[in-house]
Amino acid sequence: MAWRSGTKTGGQHLTLALGIVAAPAVAARAQVPDSAREQRFWSFLSYGTLVRGGTVAPHWMADGSSFWHAVGGPDSTVLVRVDPAKNETRPLLDLARARRAVASILGHEPAYRGLPFEEVSLSSGETTVRFTVEGRELSLDLASYAVSQLPSMTAAERARFVPQVISGGKYGGDPDLREVLSPDRRWFARDQGNDIWLRSTTDGRLERLTTGGTPDFPWSIAVNSEEGESPSTALWSPDGLRLAVMKEDRRAVRRIPIAHWLKPLEEIEWRPYVKAGGPMPVDQLYVIDVPGKRAVRVEVDAVDHYVVPAAWLPDGSELLFYRFRRDYQVLELLAASPRTGAARLVLRETSATFIKGIGSDPQWMQLLTLLPDGKRFLWHSERDGWGHLYLYGIDGALIGRVTKGAFPVKDVEAVGTDGWVYLTANAEPRVLDTHVYRVRLDGSGFARLTDAPGMHAPVFSPSTRFFLDTHSSIDRPPSVDLRSADGTFVRTLSRGTIDSLAGLGWKAPEPFVVKAADGTTDLHGVMVKPPGFDPARKYPVVEYIYGGPQLVNTPRTFTQAALQQAYAQLGFVTITLDARGTPERGKAFQDVVYKSFGRNEIPDHAAAIRQLGARHSFLDLSRVGIFGGSWGGYMTVRAMVLAPDTYQVGVARYPVVDLIDHWNLIEGYMGLPQQHPAEYEYGSSLRLAGNLKGKLLLTHGTSDVNATFSATMKMVDALTRAGKPYDLAVFPEESHAFSPGANRYWNEITKNYFVKHLRP
Repeated sequence: MAWRSGTKTGGQHLTLALGIVAAPAVAARAQVPDSAREQRFWSFLSYGTLVRGGTVAPHWMADGSSFWHAVGGPDSTVLVRVDPAKNETRPLLDLARARRAVASILGHEPAYRGLPFEEVSLSSGETTVRFTVEGRELSLDLASYAVSQLPSMTAAERARFVPQVISGGKYGGDPDLREVLSPDRRWFARDQGNDIWLRSTTDGRLERLTTGGTPDFPWSIAVNSEEGESPSTALWSPDGLRLAVMKEDRRAVRRIPIAHWLKPLEEIEWRPYVKAGGPMPVDQLYVIDVPGKRAVRVEVDAVDHYVVPAAWLPDGSELLFYRFRRDYQVLELLAASPRTGAARLVLRETSATFIKGIGSDPQWMQLLTLLPDGKRFLWHSERDGWGHLYLYGIDGALIGRVTKGAFPVKDVEAVGTDGWVYLTANAEPRVLDTHVYRVRLDGSGFARLTDAPGMHAPVFSPSTRFFLDTHSSIDRPPSVDLRSADGTFVRTLSRGTIDSLAGLGWKAPEPFVVKAADGTTDLHGVMVKPPGFDPARKYPVVEYIYGGPQLVNTPRTFTQAALQQAYAQLGFVTITLDARGTPERGKAFQDVVYKSFGRNEIPDHAAAIRQLGARHSFLDLSRVGIFGGSWGGYMTVRAMVLAPDTYQVGVARYPVVDLIDHWNLIEGYMGLPQQHPAEYEYGSSLRLAGNLKGKLLLTHGTSDVNATFSATMKMVDALTRAGKPYDLAVFPEESHAFSPGANRYWNEITKNYFVKHLRP
């Protein structure tokens, strides 16, 4: 009652199993898009690689304002030094002299025309540079251009200085987890065998810090990803003598089976997994005295709470940490003594619904910004209905409000020693725009620092005197401008070009505004039309959806519309929008989701489709498809059973179907199922299986412990009992983040499914 995938010479094909399942596979030859459209589809899935330039990776120099960066491709790399104060750029290295110096060591001319390397490290006095060419480590004197070969290092010696991957993110689609380097650069902290260990950067030896960890009660650190984006629950004190870590009591947590089907003998692995309302792990926070290897437990009750380290005070006298209730309605900031473990309450935030983002919003750790003096901090709160900043003393006393207005502050980017706070916010009439602003700590002087429409992502210099402003919009490729801290334009450092898009049928996405199902609330979205668009023709519609309450999905930058552009190449008009319940539009807009997840999102999206159809005669509302993954998979299934007359075709990737199957991503928005059983029942799509009218393809990896494989199995059962045909693609051993091969295959079958059933 399912179909499985197979590969044969000449392309990917689908092998069908018999039963009530409708065959989703490759369409008849006349329905398969022509080769040019196919090529454009795959090209646009790698949309970002089609843009040249528009990025700068600064390497800051000793003065805290100057930097160097690489310019050019691999065959013509040049390192450019930028002096913002003088508005000057010059080569960091004399290209010809550097190539001659390297050739004198190599014994032959280096490859390509530019520098034969992109990365260098400068000495503290900036008098020499160090780099690697053809496996040789070289040092170049910037005055004489004399080059010398450094003692060669073995692979093991070189690895001592690189954070190692502890966990490859196999389950749940998480990023690679890596060791955490101490401030004095002597040690990497890691978890291994359920305990905490240190790895020396001097000789690579391992030293054990803790004992007694077990699989059900492990010591652990959730370390930074390679990009440094994932918050770490392992925090070194500023002097490197103490380490804050977690111990997680999972003994009461239920397990789910992960079947390893592809082994010679099938195996079952039991993984801890919390269902909504079920027993959750009990977090224990410890501070380890590294020289003495003594662990001090922080005195805090964590039953039905989460505990997460936040920051050390600059003098190391206290560790700040969060404790928040599992329903997200109470969040506390506490401070603990690293010597005794005694904890004190600094701040308590409450909400009648839920506190923004804790536990699910990727930026939630930035609710706290500790100021350099260690005596004050900025706190992000939606207590007045909008996300704003408040200034507190470390004793928990409110000093004053920093920002205000009917707009949300997004992130604190930097705090200068002169009392200016630099931040990003959506404080403009164009709700899809994010700009850079600054404001004084006393709340005065609020001003926008950037001007071009679109999204702005700043990187401030260590001196906070300058910042690099990377900005783009849905119809404008990225550029990088250098600006003074007051917003004064200095120069453009890089401007993205899209020459490679000229022959690919690229059309700029078009923003639109429609009303939500309530008839009054504005919803903003983006539409992409096919190449060669003719308004006199009729086009099928494909909507890409996420719909989860923690993220926005509508493209806001030039390269965020890859999926939408790819499907437009096949002859579809593609649509994306964010309905009520999503963030960045204020607390009232997002609170629509509270105890109502699954109730308003699809009515909003279906209303948008109907309005766009009435507005544009070229939209064929008898041919509408929808797809998405995770919460987007939930919303895809939801659309097919809640609005079956609007959506005719759906592809759900690792969908959620019953809210009770999930935990920290739903409890904060729905409360606990024991308290709100009717709301959870309404949010389940299992009871609505009989409403299905269109074509639905369910896809899932069997090793997913984020949106579990059991969700799709439950939906399969519900559809079978309702006598409804469905299609199914199973990906053995795949998690919430598909491997490249599985991801390409998923794109192939999804593309063919829409082409066959929507007939562009």
